[in-house]
Amino acid sequence: MNDETSSIANDATNVHDFLGIRTIEATPDRVVLELDVTAHVHQPYGILHGGVSALLAEGAASVGGSVSVETGQAVVGTELNISHLRPIRSGVITATATPIRKGRTVHVWAIEMTDERGRQISVARCSLQVVTATVSN
Repeated sequence: MNDETSSIANDATNVHDFLGIRTIEATPDRVVLELDVTAHVHQPYGILHGGVSALLAEGAASVGGSVSVETGQAVVGTELNISHLRPIRSGVITATATPIRKGRTVHVWAIEMTDERGRQISVARCSLQVVTATVSN
């Protein structure tokens, strides 16, 4: 991990900050993110919105990819597959991402999302493309 990617792992992105997603752990081999499930992230039926779960999954994979690449490189999501297994209305959802493969140009990460009791809420797989880093404000 270099200084640039370390900063990415520790600093919330705009959407992570907006939703209150917290980085608990960020290494090249494991990323853990948490989110408080409140009405702010519910869909109309009072459960966590599937799009928020997808954002959490891709966010966890992207942090892992970011701390894995060389200086001057970044990762961008190219594919996300998610299965919602159990609804969650409140509490904390934890996303744990681990690499399936980290190649020179493509990374694939597995993400498991669980509730506070350790029950699976969603499982996902995310592919990331390694690209030349550009910074925008």
